[in-house]
Amino acid sequence: MLATILPVRSLLAAIFMMMAGSGFLSTLIALRLERGGSSTMVIGLVATAYFGGLVIGALRAGAIVRRVGHIRAFATFVALLSVSTLTYALVQQPALWAALRLVDGVCVAGVFICIESWLNDRADSTTRGSVLASYMVALYSGQALGQLLLRSGNTAPQVPFELASILITLAIIPVCLTRTHAPVLEDAASLPLRRLFAASPLGVVGAGITGLMLGAFYGLAAIYAGRVGLDLKGTASFMTIVILGGVALQWPLGRLSDRFDRRLVIIGCFAATLLVSLALATAPGGILLFVLGAAFGGLAFALYPLCVAYVNDRLASHERVAASGQLVLLYSAGAALGPMGAATAMSQAGTGGLFGFIGLAAAGTLAFGLCRLAISAPVPAPEQQDFQILPRTTPVAALLDPAGPEPAPHDDTTGEPWTRT
Repeated sequence: MLATILPVRSLLAAIFMMMAGSGFLSTLIALRLERGGSSTMVIGLVATAYFGGLVIGALRAGAIVRRVGHIRAFATFVALLSVSTLTYALVQQPALWAALRLVDGVCVAGVFICIESWLNDRADSTTRGSVLASYMVALYSGQALGQLLLRSGNTAPQVPFELASILITLAIIPVCLTRTHAPVLEDAASLPLRRLFAASPLGVVGAGITGLMLGAFYGLAAIYAGRVGLDLKGTASFMTIVILGGVALQWPLGRLSDRFDRRLVIIGCFAATLLVSLALATAPGGILLFVLGAAFGGLAFALYPLCVAYVNDRLASHERVAASGQLVLLYSAGAALGPMGAATAMSQAGTGGLFGFIGLAAAGTLAFGLCRLAISAPVPAPEQQDFQILPRTTPVAALLDPAGPEPAPHDDTTGEPWTRT
């Protein structure tokens, strides 16, 4: 394992620092907007701008990478993200912050495209699984630990933004100093949505609704936590626990879905997410809130890779990478809609409206899944593909799937292609 990740250690260090610096900004910005008197709808709109930027970046940032190269593009995206982060500390104006969040989303998507295409280029069929696992650990651990920086705002309001900018800027160093050659960024293939839906209605709907739910959570969970009585430290801990819970359960649930009808596991996860969401919508606070948060993260974070795996079960092998890329965009589109839906629910139903909205989305997908269970046959066990945890970032991430095509190998020192003998 160590020998596998050593050639990409600079890329993993970069994504860890970038996520540690940027991963908690959604939480921080929501809290600052509410403290400044902004309505829940405005906070939801600012969150939506970020996820909209992710979609735009996933579709367009690749052209910049091809034009100027990976290192220059990476440095540009990170520098712009760092500047944006410092701007929050200078001016608190919701319309400006929405524009900045849109820029942030584009930049983060650009960073993901650079890193993921680089990782894919450095991996082959025997190491891609380990590289992907290492990437997921770096990404999620950075995002989870970064939440703890919220506490630094107790002394001076601008400090969290400054710390975030420092970490984001430091992410440039390991990439700019790397001796690893820059790959050629290929166009991410895609399948028509109609083809995907015809192959697996439940997988497609589940991926989109999962984006809706998690977009709502990331955009407004900090507001929920504050309104149920958590202080800044408690809010940071709650967000961290949810993210770590999401990491903990993905693999066990995935292995379970390999052994049984995957639809049953997906439906069971949506049912359990519904129950946990209802409990969170009415939870009074205290330790129970953290237990439920961990359970919610474990269930909700597992839904996307489960849905991708089920779609792949229904497709030919040459279609799977393209399908995964399309499902990432579908997830991101759902995430862009989630904050506004949740904000509307919170405006009408109060604090519990966030998880009421998430629970309603889970209930609708649960009902749809039960209908599909009744009218369609399961995938035969020998035809099910092995479950694989996948990031919900950009279509380029689909190339990291161990079932994907093997990239042409390169020499680590010279950067020149070499030929197997």
